[in-house]
Amino acid sequence: MAKQEPVTDVADPRWLRAISHPIRVRLLALLEEEAASPVVLAAKLEQPLGTIAYHVRTLYELGLLKLVGTRQRRGATEHYYRTVARPAPSPESWQGLDAISKQRVLTALINTATDHANRSAAAGGFDGVQAQLSTEALTLDREGWEELAREARGWIARAQEIERAAARRLGDGAVGGGGGDGGEPALRIGLTLMLFEALASSAERAPQASR
Repeated sequence: MAKQEPVTDVADPRWLRAISHPIRVRLLALLEEEAASPVVLAAKLEQPLGTIAYHVRTLYELGLLKLVGTRQRRGATEHYYRTVARPAPSPESWQGLDAISKQRVLTALINTATDHANRSAAAGGFDGVQAQLSTEALTLDREGWEELAREARGWIARAQEIERAAARRLGDGAVGGGGGDGGEPALRIGLTLMLFEALASSAERAPQASR
């Protein structure tokens, strides 16, 4: 397969195709955490190997996975993959999406965040005093809404700066979640930030269009 340019825009047709199936969404999330082979992934997701191999091959051909190694197992060669960095929506690319594509991206992001949080919570991920979980219902005018959106973008940028500084301190030891040069372990931290125009809890859902 010819080397493809990395996917950097949520409006990229490759990304929209990748997240059009829930299994592919799960695979991207799992392979972002650690490298795995289709055999390992099939066992984790309790899916037929043929189904997982097909979706892994699709993601690889779309340029969203990279081959990071092979391993001999029972006379066969297993290929291990990892997720290539996923795109982050920019205001420009987000506005360029149609309603159906926006819903597809949102569903994939929310499902991934929910699954990650639930699995981490079950393993004690929220037990530490550093963990935060908060939902705020705010009433703002348009100026306040825009100001809060700017603050949210700034907070994300700051979090990325903190991660880059941590990567420098950890050095090569950060790869695979090991310790840094000083023996300090690399911690996997989940951060999900949502900011949206909220539907009141008492409001009725809009009626579904008939099919």
